[in-house]
Formats: sequence, C-alpha cells, structure tokens
Amino acid sequence: MTDGTNPQSTPQPEPAPGSGGYGFPPGPPAQGGGYGFPPGPPAQGGGYGFPPGPPAQDGGYGYPQPGQPNPYQPDAHQPDPYRQDPGAQQAPWSPGQPGLPGAPLGDQPDWEAMADRSAAERRRKRLWMLGGAVTVLALLAGGGTFFLLGRGDDDPKNVADDPSASASASPGGPSGSPAPYSPTVEGDPTLLRDSNGKIGIRLGSDMQVAPVGKRFQIVSKGTAKSYAQGSEQAVDVTKSFTVTARLYNSAAKGSRIAVSQGDGESFSFELGINEVNGKQAWIFRVQTGDKGAAATTQTVVAEGLPMVKTATMLMGSYDAEKKTIALYVDGKKAGEAAVPGIWQAPGPLQLGRSRHHNIWTGAWQGAMHNIRIYESAFSPEQAAAYKEGKLPATTKPSHSWLLT
Repeated sequence: MTDGTNPQSTPQPEPAPGSGGYGFPPGPPAQGGGYGFPPGPPAQGGGYGFPPGPPAQDGGYGYPQPGQPNPYQPDAHQPDPYRQDPGAQQAPWSPGQPGLPGAPLGDQPDWEAMADRSAAERRRKRLWMLGGAVTVLALLAGGGTFFLLGRGDDDPKNVADDPSASASASPGGPSGSPAPYSPTVEGDPTLLRDSNGKIGIRLGSDMQVAPVGKRFQIVSKGTAKSYAQGSEQAVDVTKSFTVTARLYNSAAKGSRIAVSQGDGESFSFELGINEVNGKQAWIFRVQTGDKGAAATTQTVVAEGLPMVKTATMLMGSYDAEKKTIALYVDGKKAGEAAVPGIWQAPGPLQLGRSRHHNIWTGAWQGAMHNIRIYESAFSPEQAAAYKEGKLPATTKPSHSWLLT
C-alpha cells in the first residue's frame, strides 16, 4: 500500500549501440558460437553435450548396447518394490491426510499429550494394584485367613427385605436406574444402616466393613475392640422373635458370640459359639433371671458340626406363647428347650460380643453379614424356606443390616 503518491524510481539507461543489451557482454556474439557456446562449429556427429561420433547401433546415448544387461530393468527373480498389484484395494487418499504426503503440520498427532495420557494410565494402574494389596493385607490382619462371605445358593434373598428390589421401585438417579446398596449411613462409614428399621449400629475400631464384589460384610479381629453396638434395643424379649445371621468363624477355640443384647450385668440372649465338652459348638442361649447366674440360663446346642472356616447360617428363635427357644443351623433344627421366659436386660443390641457378670466376653473373630430380626418365632418350615430364599413376602424383618 502507498500513501497515494507514486513511489520514487530510477530510470535505466538505454543500452549502448552494438552492445549485447542488458545482462550480456558488450560487443557482438562470437562467430559460430554465440552466448553460452564455445566458438566454432559443433563437432561432427557429436554436438554440444554428446560425445563425438555416431551413436551406438541399437543403443544410443544413455541406453545399453545390445546383449548387455539393462541395469534399470528389475531382476525377474527379485520382487519389484515399485510395482503395485492392480487387484489390491488401495485406501483412498486425500490431501492433508495425516501421515501421508501433503499433510499439514496441524494434523499431526499431539505426541506430548499422548505421552501424558500413557503415563497417567500407568500411574492409575499402579495405585489400583497398591490399593488392592493394602485391602487384602488389612483383611488378613483383621481376622486371619477367613472366608469372604459371598452370596451362595442358600443365601436368603426375599422380596420383602431385598434392598435391590425396593431400590428398583423408585428411580435412583437421572437415568432411573436403582440406587446402589450402601451398608452404612451416608457420610458415616462406621455406622451400619438399618434397611428395615431405624437402629444404627456403631462399629468398634477393630470391626470394619469389607466389600466382597458388590456385597458387604463386617470383619472382626477378635479383640476387645472387635464389636459393634446398636443405638437401642432391637428385640423385645418379652415377645416372640427370631434372630438370624450368616457367619464365618476363624477362631479354632473359645467362646465367640455373633449377636447378643444387653450391656448391664448380663445379656438377655446370645447367638454364636461356646465350648461344649472341650469342643466348639453352635449355641443359642437366653438369660431367665435378673442376676445373670449360670443357674438361670438356658442353652440349645448344635454339636459335631464344622465350626472353623465354614460359612454357616445361624438362627435363634423364641416362642413367647409356647415358652420355648430353638436353634437352627443352615435351615435345620438343631434342638429346642423350654424356658419360663427371658429376662429383659438393659442395654442395646450387640454384634461380636456378649455381657457376662459385668464383663464383655466372646469377642467374634471372622466375618458376618445378613443380620435380620423378625418379630415372630420361626417354625421349622419357615427356617428351611428362609435358608432357601423362599420365605413369603408377607414375612418381613423389623430390622436388618448388611443384606448384600
């Protein structure tokens, strides 16, 4: 662009008469030569740029003579790297395609970004593997080599108290999918959520929730801090009731109580393991007197069954009308006993321990889940149906924890 005036210019002089003009030497060109050619006529049979003499017969300049191999002809026994198969499918190409001639630099891959993503993926995998190893070590430290309780064919999953069934009845999010089951109260990983009631259970420091696939269980180390305590009583022992839990015991000896109620001088009932005749046995025991004396307790025992590292569904039931208690192991009745009634001890529901003579005993070592309380006494038929997951929907628990 200009400012509206013509730019300055310097006129060129006219070439001198007889000169070669602009860019040529002064004077006329040499005779028989001309500018750029040697003086004199070209050599006979040669010419400028060709060797003197006539071209070879049937050969010519730049071509081999007859009978000599052609260095530019590919060997018939060697593949021609420049030959294209006419039957092969060639990928379409358009200018600018990355990696091909004519591709602009802007279409090249962002190698730095790809390297960053690869490094981030490697870090994520290392963290995931480290987290898995820490979880396994924590579980092993918590209860020895215990079985991770999974849902088996005999696990009860009744329509009435299945959390996934109730969750599917109402949308869990914008997509309308069921909300995932949570074993603890939102925002508090140490408080077990009651799926059928309003009693939360606070975990001690040596009892923790552990995931098993999509399910959950609590793992107990068998120490004085391996317990969980409810916010209040969950069972009215003056009326009929049934307590169930799926258990895994990793202790080879001693008394191990999974579920009990009471924190005063003595318990009201306890469900778990006791040593009978020098060996561990499953028990359901109730206290009938207000002093907690051994003479006022009544126990139903299941002896001779696998006790260690075996998943077992345990059930204790009290019939207030018949004044009897019964113990069921894996849906089968192990025995029953008559009682005058059950003493209602003060204090809430307990997991992993029981109260004896103002002392906590029976620390549970292992794992447990599917803890339910029903406000009725189960019959043998109901206990078998519960074990098979075929309990009628009309039979609903009043409280339940760790259902999956």
